[in-house]
Amino acid sequence: MQILNIGNVYNGFQLLEEKRINEVNSIARLFYHNKSGAKLFHLENDDNNKVFSISFRTPPTNNTGLPHILEHAVLCGSKKFPLKDPFIELAKGSLNTYLNAMTFSDKTMYPIASQNDKDFVNLMDVYLDAVLHPNIYNGPESFMQEGWHYELNSQDEPLSIKGVVYNEMKGAFSSPEQVLFRKIEESLFPDTVYRFESGGDPESIPELTYEQFLNFHKTYYHPSNSYIYLYGNGNLMEHLKFIDEKYLNQFDKIQVDSSISIQPSFNQSKEIEEVYSISEDENERNKTFISKNYVIGNSKDSEKVLAFNILNYLLLGSPAAPLKKALIEANIGKDVFGSFDSSIMQPTFSIVVKNSDVENKELFLKVVKDTLENLVDNGIDKKVIEAAINIHEFKLREADYGHRPKGLVYNIKAMNSWLYDEDPWLHLEYEKSLKNIKTALVTNYFERLIKEDILNNLHTSLLILKPKKGLASEKDQEEEKRLQEYKKQLSEDEVIKIIKQKENLGKYQNRIETDEALATIPLLSREDIKREVEDIPLIKFVENDVNILHHSIFTNGIAYVNLFFDTTAVPQELVPYTVLLSSLLGKVRTENHGYEELSNLININTGGIYAKVETYSFKYSHKEFLPKFVLRSSALTSNIKSLFVLLTELINSTKFDESNRIKEVIGETKSRLEMAIFDQGHVMAARRVNSYFSPIGQYIENTYGISYYMFISNLDSEFDEKQEEILENLKKVYNMILNKNNMLISISSDKADFEIVREEAVSLIERLPNCKFEKYKYSFDFAPKNEGLLTSSKVQYVAKGYNFKELGYEYLGHMQVLKTIVSLDYLWNKVRVAGGAYGSLANFSKSGNLIFSSYRDPNLKETLHVYDDMFKYIEAFDADEREMRKYIIGTISNMDTPLSPFMKGDKATSYYISGITLDELQRERDEVLNTTVGDIRKCSILLADSMKKNYLCVLGNERKIKESKEQFNNLVKVFL
Repeated sequence: MQILNIGNVYNGFQLLEEKRINEVNSIARLFYHNKSGAKLFHLENDDNNKVFSISFRTPPTNNTGLPHILEHAVLCGSKKFPLKDPFIELAKGSLNTYLNAMTFSDKTMYPIASQNDKDFVNLMDVYLDAVLHPNIYNGPESFMQEGWHYELNSQDEPLSIKGVVYNEMKGAFSSPEQVLFRKIEESLFPDTVYRFESGGDPESIPELTYEQFLNFHKTYYHPSNSYIYLYGNGNLMEHLKFIDEKYLNQFDKIQVDSSISIQPSFNQSKEIEEVYSISEDENERNKTFISKNYVIGNSKDSEKVLAFNILNYLLLGSPAAPLKKALIEANIGKDVFGSFDSSIMQPTFSIVVKNSDVENKELFLKVVKDTLENLVDNGIDKKVIEAAINIHEFKLREADYGHRPKGLVYNIKAMNSWLYDEDPWLHLEYEKSLKNIKTALVTNYFERLIKEDILNNLHTSLLILKPKKGLASEKDQEEEKRLQEYKKQLSEDEVIKIIKQKENLGKYQNRIETDEALATIPLLSREDIKREVEDIPLIKFVENDVNILHHSIFTNGIAYVNLFFDTTAVPQELVPYTVLLSSLLGKVRTENHGYEELSNLININTGGIYAKVETYSFKYSHKEFLPKFVLRSSALTSNIKSLFVLLTELINSTKFDESNRIKEVIGETKSRLEMAIFDQGHVMAARRVNSYFSPIGQYIENTYGISYYMFISNLDSEFDEKQEEILENLKKVYNMILNKNNMLISISSDKADFEIVREEAVSLIERLPNCKFEKYKYSFDFAPKNEGLLTSSKVQYVAKGYNFKELGYEYLGHMQVLKTIVSLDYLWNKVRVAGGAYGSLANFSKSGNLIFSSYRDPNLKETLHVYDDMFKYIEAFDADEREMRKYIIGTISNMDTPLSPFMKGDKATSYYISGITLDELQRERDEVLNTTVGDIRKCSILLADSMKKNYLCVLGNERKIKESKEQFNNLVKVFL
């Protein structure tokens, strides 16, 4: 730890305050840069995954999405890095562990992370120059590309609008949930900046001018309005010196009025009706959202923020949640969920019923009021409270945020108070708040919260979001008519000017970067790259004929226990039931406990028990795969006995006889899949394509793709007629999967704790059924179905692929470098930059499955042509040593994503199941590191041959797909 003195100035930064924050194991320091007025928050700890960000308070003044468009555009070149896209150059050639930018309702954040010291400073350099000295003033091209522009190539063609953010938000607003939450904020804050959509409403985005765009940057992107963050074990003095000398010292502090006003409370609740689009052929029944929304105090109240996070889960999140249970049992809707948003000055809490109808409004309000009043009057079950508090406390202490660096999560939490002129550590210091909240176990803490902040709260709204058939098509036609009328009003010179602007944009997008410009982006040397694959500890034991794997990893006193069951005893026609079983396990009763009591026991004693179906390729085979039913769980080692008691109970005595409960879970599952189809359309389209030619692809499609959604939809609509068959099939699948002959156990824990966990694992094995079932070999029919999946979406998700091993090619590590090149060069420039899609992806799997997909794409045929022509780009590919080094570094960066203890154990187990050795992983890494231009060019034939097979799928706008019907063999309505 570096010893600093309060009040002293260090490289231009005056230290205002310093304190230890035990909750995040860090020394926190708050600095002020005297010359520029910048604020800086530092968290010093031993985490080598260092995080930097610079953020600005950016209150929107309309719905044009100005903050969002600017977030994109400032990363399109700067004074020191004069390329048209330094962001993508960093993605190609740095060892970053996180690289992004984010627009919130009132702030814009630019975070980066890296474990490499040199790389970390390089990333800081590019980001600071981007936000403080962007090239946006050199011409409107980045504004046109990232925001919006008129698309016109000749005087005769119709006028249209394109732009990355424009299409991103068209895609976002295709999701009814996105529309719902946008309207919730608008309804609760009619007089403040929160009434505006900072991301941009597609109908309003074309109102934004280039002059307004520049003026916003001049106003808000000054160090005096900035919030700089440093996290990890980096050299603080060197970083402060760099930020001061290279950037902040060039600025004098000014007054920036970015203040956000408080919305006065309402005198009475507001009621608002809005509509969202469904397809012309969809049924409108059971498609309405009803939402009751509340403003909850102020984000500076850290205890209330934490308490409401817990209360939201307590009331609406867990299987034992009383308000959710009451609303479901009242048959108001098929899915109920809550939302607590503390990322704005005045947090909001929402109670949402999905798949409902307008006539249920009064019953909804009555059930909410009666249930909450009953909880206040008679008290909440203390076990429900204890469960909700425990699971939140476990997650806070575990601090496992998956692939998102925990330093970034702490940054976002800090902004939830710092942005509003409060201490940045307010929401990081949770011990005192948690201690007060735990008094709820012996007092009426939560009951009082419900009464004061929900029942007696007048700052509330009721939002009804109804479906409207063909609204998207109607809006498209209105836009076309509006553009047609606008074009008629233009003079010939004005039309020519638009064509010229489009041509200039094309020249900008197609500009070849000079060697001098490319050389400005700092690049690591090959010596900075770790050459060896990480060897995650794995020791195998055999107990009672069951393999146990132990990963001896520092886990801070937590044991991660994962049970893997082979599912090939399940006949092919019942395979979708394996996923339904994973959704039900722990959410239906057992022999000893009702499902609510069971949920409480899991949350009180563990860090959670979750089931999922996973598939593993065996030895990179494109034909042989291993499907597994996985029970993932965690607990403090002091609770390990309780964890195994619960696992044993779930495996041995789950009951499938409560048909109403199973029907509820099926309805909720259908709802969540609908959300995924809109939000992850590129994944759904890619899965569908994979199913046309790949055994593992077809299995995944039947368990997590559109096919599974249709399976669940049928169960939901026909449940009453088929309930005996459904329950019987669930019992069959449950008995076929969950027994010791199918099982592998994987344990990640500290070495000292393993024997305790192992003893309980042996005890579990002894108590499990010992059945032997016939194993099935699944057979699939393959054909290029080439489907257009019709929805009311305003954009497309375009996927195409094939298995290159079927064509006689083998997988090599070079293909991971090829993936970097085609993703971040070819597809980025053709599909995103020129095409206006929000994103594009490539995947070359070790089993040979090759897939390209686009995300929130305005195009269809044009994107398919891009995929088909890719081989020409690779055939002519050339790069000098520096460029190849860049692609290799970027590839290694993706391979070396930092892993949490849980993720490490899971990764090592997946290699074990797949039969992949350390030597094979090292060979792949060596192939990546030794990739040459010649290796990449050789892949051109593979790409050409794969695309010629013409396996494709497009999910999206029904009108757009029907206009291109010659591309498809089948048109499929996704929603009925």
